[in-house]
Amino acid sequence: MQAKKRYLILFSTGACLILLFCLGGIQVPLSRRGPGRPHDRRLSGYGPGARCDDLTEHISPRQKRDANSGLYTGKRCRMESCFDFSLCERNGFKVYVYPQQKGEKLSESYQNILSSIEGSRFYTSDPGQACLFVLSLDTLDRDQLSPQYVHNLKAKIQNLPLWNGGKNHIIFNLYSGTWPDYTEDLGFDIGLAMLAKASISTENFRPDFDVSIPLFSKDHPRTGGEKGYLKYNTIPPYRKYMLVFKGKRYLTGIGSDTRNALYHIHNSEDVVLLTTCKHGKDWQKHKDARCDKDNAEYDKYDYREMLYNSTFCLVPRGRRLGSFRFLEALQAACVPVMLSNGWELPFSEIIDWNRAAVIGDERLLLQIPSTVRSIHQDKILSLRQQTQLLWEAYFNSVEKIVLTTLEIIQDRVLLHTSRSNLMWNSLPGGLFTLPQYSTSLRDFPFYYAKLGIKPPSKFTAIIHVVTPLVSQSQPVMKLLVAVAKSQYCAQVIVLWNCEKPLPAKHRWPATSVPVTVIEGESKVISSRFLPYNTIPTDAVFSLDEDTVLSTTEVDFAFTVWQSFPDRIVGYPARSHFWDSNKERWGYTSKWTNDYSMVLTGAAIYHKYYHYLYTTYLPASLKIMVDQMSNCEDILMNFLVSLVTKLPPIKVTQKKQYKETMMGQSSRASRWADPDHFAQRQTCMNKFANWFGTMPLIHSQMRLDPVLFKDQVSILRKKYRDIERL
Repeated sequence: MQAKKRYLILFSTGACLILLFCLGGIQVPLSRRGPGRPHDRRLSGYGPGARCDDLTEHISPRQKRDANSGLYTGKRCRMESCFDFSLCERNGFKVYVYPQQKGEKLSESYQNILSSIEGSRFYTSDPGQACLFVLSLDTLDRDQLSPQYVHNLKAKIQNLPLWNGGKNHIIFNLYSGTWPDYTEDLGFDIGLAMLAKASISTENFRPDFDVSIPLFSKDHPRTGGEKGYLKYNTIPPYRKYMLVFKGKRYLTGIGSDTRNALYHIHNSEDVVLLTTCKHGKDWQKHKDARCDKDNAEYDKYDYREMLYNSTFCLVPRGRRLGSFRFLEALQAACVPVMLSNGWELPFSEIIDWNRAAVIGDERLLLQIPSTVRSIHQDKILSLRQQTQLLWEAYFNSVEKIVLTTLEIIQDRVLLHTSRSNLMWNSLPGGLFTLPQYSTSLRDFPFYYAKLGIKPPSKFTAIIHVVTPLVSQSQPVMKLLVAVAKSQYCAQVIVLWNCEKPLPAKHRWPATSVPVTVIEGESKVISSRFLPYNTIPTDAVFSLDEDTVLSTTEVDFAFTVWQSFPDRIVGYPARSHFWDSNKERWGYTSKWTNDYSMVLTGAAIYHKYYHYLYTTYLPASLKIMVDQMSNCEDILMNFLVSLVTKLPPIKVTQKKQYKETMMGQSSRASRWADPDHFAQRQTCMNKFANWFGTMPLIHSQMRLDPVLFKDQVSILRKKYRDIERL
């Protein structure tokens, strides 16, 4: 009897546990994600970064299995099981784009994706050198009702000689499935290929293999992209509305539940959530009692005005998990409130969305107003600032989206040089923090303050020489001596870009610091920006041979740079302007209070920009610069302003600087040459065209030594030679 009782108790306990599990009383933690992924740090319930578990309502387990069974055979693919790393060992991370097949049409969006890859440093035209392959067949829109839908894609892909079951291929997709169920089936078996997909669910997303990308419109710019709209970092960050949304209301079918319920929290004051039934050909067939009222309210508000004047923007799911509202909210510095259960957020592998969005639960819609109202003003400002960083770093152009996708995959392939979470989620972003240069934060000019350290107190001077050495009284000799006397100078490098042979060592003056003379690579002007291993310091003082600077001016410029280590700091300033008559960018050397460039003939900056100039910029721009022997200084200013989104820093120079510079015989004719000036005008526009934007930023700030203009004893001034000369 005792044994029977024990069995009955055990059986009852087991049955109760099974029942509790089925009813949700016991939760089993999901361990699919690694501990380093941003999602794992989300809190339960609401709040910035909070997210619910992925539950799909109204679909039985059998329906879900049936829907997912035909998606693809590589459901369990991971990098270690479905990717051939050996293809990347010979030539590094190179990407091959299949040649376009005759008769195959490409959508504008897919053409922009392919052009972005072909214009990147990853591209190779040789499939034998490739690590990753991209189809020339348009896979973006796999909705069978769409005019962009490509038929017979399965057969076309299987016939590709390099397909190899999809291994080392990546497939880009924005839309999948069709009415009425909108599954994630692409209509063909992707095999072992990776997916770069919009609106992908966490259920179908293969961690550390697929890449979730944002849904973007056909009007999304290929390069450049607009800046974010956060103009002032005000506290409190007041805006007219607290929470807004304006969009379609789906009366039936998938995605209708959440949008149909928004009217419950709409108050026409600070929470304005507008929906319209007027879409689709047969909307009136499904018209309900609220449609007329909703439509009338919908027409009262301008969407753009709401977007730019709201603190939070609701981003509910549509027919698919993602929507255009997501990118629109990021750009407008309107903190996205995500209501799309089960959506793997874009670039979730590298972006910590806790810092830029509120991730809610569709089932707890009524709690949203009280949740967003409870977020502190300081946190709101932080969230809004992060939306701007992410928008401009990864989302504001097709090129940024594509490059971010490729950089993520490269970090997986070259795991030992992958970027840290801080690099991806702080300025200037992962695209400008190349891990091939270093994996240590202290080696970049952007992280000194975050690490709580100061830049090293030494610089390396690089003097660019293009004229023969015929006299000991030449300006380059005086410059070398003045620079070498600086208390901050660690070494002087003379870059010999002259066609004449190198002078003998005894021709150079004796100095207290080492002087190294090296020949420029191919004698081209871009060689002054090569990342030479002989540069031991973080700071580089770039100098033209005819620059006239005193030791005091050198010291002062370096001390200023230590406060702005991510910028170009120097003396000769120039400016750009928009010529409305010619409808092009203009370049001016007029001495005014306004400037946007500091020329590298007398400027100091971090040596990382040498690496970025050499590695990031396309060969076409550097070839143009070298052929003209001009504009390399403008190109460097474009690059640094693009990265920092800040202007350079101009420092005070001695009073006769302009006259002494123009009085030098070696370069006077060059600066006065009208052809030289016309070339620089051309460079401005070609650079702006490649960058897709004008990155230069105007400034009127000039940094002077303390007491520079005060009528006090000259002996009280630290940099008194600057005023005396």
